[in-house]
Amino acid sequence: MTEKTWDRLALALVVLAVIAGTLVSLRVFQAIPHLEDEFANLWQAQVMADGKAFLPSPTYPGSTLVPFVIDYQGRRFGKYPPGWPAMLSLGARLDLTWLVNPLLAGLALWLTYQLAKRWLPAGLAWLAAGLLLSSPMFLMLSGTLMSHNLSLVLSLAIALAWVDLFFQPDGSAHPMLAVISAGASLGLLALTRPLTAVGVALPLVVHAVVLFFRSPPSRRRLLAIAGLAVALAALLPLWQYALTGDPLLNPYTLWWPYDRIGFGPGHGVTAAGHSLWQAYVNTRFSLRAGLHDAFGWPYLSWLFLPLGAVALWKQRGGWLTLALLPSLVLVYGAYWIGSWLFGPRYYYEALPMLAVLSAAGVGWLGGWLPAAQRGRAARLAVVGLLSVLMFVDLALYVPTRVGGMQGLYGISAKPVRSLRASGLGRALILVQSERWMEYANLLLLAPPFSQGDLRVAWSVGLQRDQQVAEQHPGFTVYYYDPSHPKVLVRPRP
Repeated sequence: MTEKTWDRLALALVVLAVIAGTLVSLRVFQAIPHLEDEFANLWQAQVMADGKAFLPSPTYPGSTLVPFVIDYQGRRFGKYPPGWPAMLSLGARLDLTWLVNPLLAGLALWLTYQLAKRWLPAGLAWLAAGLLLSSPMFLMLSGTLMSHNLSLVLSLAIALAWVDLFFQPDGSAHPMLAVISAGASLGLLALTRPLTAVGVALPLVVHAVVLFFRSPPSRRRLLAIAGLAVALAALLPLWQYALTGDPLLNPYTLWWPYDRIGFGPGHGVTAAGHSLWQAYVNTRFSLRAGLHDAFGWPYLSWLFLPLGAVALWKQRGGWLTLALLPSLVLVYGAYWIGSWLFGPRYYYEALPMLAVLSAAGVGWLGGWLPAAQRGRAARLAVVGLLSVLMFVDLALYVPTRVGGMQGLYGISAKPVRSLRASGLGRALILVQSERWMEYANLLLLAPPFSQGDLRVAWSVGLQRDQQVAEQHPGFTVYYYDPSHPKVLVRPRP
């Protein structure tokens, strides 16, 4: 087939990625947040959609708690950097926040295909995009309200621009556009996931230093990329200053004082603090999750990576496919906790590179690369092996792994839908629960998520409940027990 035909087939995968992400968002996660991260980012996105950076702290913050949303010096704001909430706010303006990540998934798939074509024939580049689409981790995160798909797109834009500028200049229509893409994407990544930006930038910085001294013509481009990236990244301390009054105060530490990057006391939950041994344990645990969740081949998701490394090592810029995962592993080793719930999501930005490496490994093993010719029997064997692996992934692993995320933490859209359909009128619902998850089932009824006649608060004691009720004149007060969701109880006079 011609390259144009493969391009059309890649666009079909893009459409499938958007559809798949949408289905996961609507059917598995019911278009609502489940993790503290999602609640905080959605809250901040709703605030930003109104043109604000923060809201005044409520009179009784404990009764209107939002996970990972901080009350500090009379201001209420999310603890996360502004990049992802700002993007999510575009969806909030249209009440389509659930669609933002599926759309980014489609863009990430297209960029993966374009990046893979820099090293592989179009057919194998299409396979790389297909492997990314079939990834359980990709499907899960594409249906959430987490920030990872934005950082995935930005990381791919950086890699693509870098290859076009410094390895394969014929791949870029205009070098200045590639410079702007690389610098702006890196700066925006720092505003979205700062530690990930360090991991993505680390191998590029090493390469940039080499280029700076060995290739004088590259210096202007390197300086332009660095200048643009730094200028955008400098907005992060300005953001922190606007929220806290201190440009160096990380809002993470206002929720958990120990939520810091580094080692020793004060970093992590233990008295001794984070350690190299704990970094090793976290990394091993996260990578083991990736053995399954990367491509849905239990214990075999890394199967083709060594062969792919052999195939791409000598190609111009091929080392980029190998460098990103170790770099992310290295920088996240300094963080006190690992990642496994959605797969090793701290290394998510390396997933397209793993897909490219795996496609290259398939091409090398089956003889579809110019430097590795094979007979018909070998090709049929490779096709058969890959078909079995994809069947295991799509027919067995994905339905179990992705479908199993439904009702995560017991959070469902059903309680909110039931209350909205109950015809209560102007009502304040006081949720009686010990854990934030049961309370969070109704949290989307609270401002700024919703401005309707139904309001929700967390019951934290009779006196405080009365004080909260006094702030809602004209609202009928009900107590809600999550263990009896169909029963609403009026408080005693």
